[in-house]
Amino acid sequence: MPYIIDGHNLIGQMPHLSLETMDDEQQLIELLQDFCRRQQRTAEVYFDHAPPGMPRARNYGRLTAFFIRAGKSADQAIYERLQRLGREARNWTVVSSDRQVQTMAKAARARVISASAFARQLSQAAAAKESDLNEKSDYPEIDIQEFEEWLKPRSKNSSKDAS
Repeated sequence: MPYIIDGHNLIGQMPHLSLETMDDEQQLIELLQDFCRRQQRTAEVYFDHAPPGMPRARNYGRLTAFFIRAGKSADQAIYERLQRLGREARNWTVVSSDRQVQTMAKAARARVISASAFARQLSQAAAAKESDLNEKSDYPEIDIQEFEEWLKPRSKNSSKDAS
C-alpha cells in the first residue's frame, strides 16, 4: 500500500530531525527513500513553503517529493491528490497527525496513520539497517601477527628453500 506523507508534520515527530535544521527535508527524504526501498513500497511526501526556483516535484526512486509553493499548503495538495485518486484512494495510507488531513483522508476512504506511529516505523527500519551494517562480515578475522608476517619481504633464499 503506497503512502501519502505530510512531510513537515512527520519531521516534527522524528527524534533525530528538527524543523529548525536547514536540510530537514533532505534528511527526511533520505530516510523515506531507504524505507521505501527496503519495504518495497512507494510514497509521496508533501512539503510546504518551497523556495522559489525549486522544482515542484522530484523523483527519488520509489519516493516522489512535492514542494508546494506559497499560496497553497501541503494539506491542500494532499487533499487534491486524494480527490484525483478517487476510489483508488482506499488503496493508499495517509501519514499525518493533523486532524484536518486525517479527516480528509478518511472521507476519501484512505487509511490513516499518525505521524508519530509512522516515525516509530521509520526509526525501527533505520535501526534494522544499522544492525545489518554492523553484522559480522563473511570474511574471517585475521590475526594481526599473521598479517604482519605476511607483509614482511621474503628473502631470495626462502623462495629457493621452498622449492
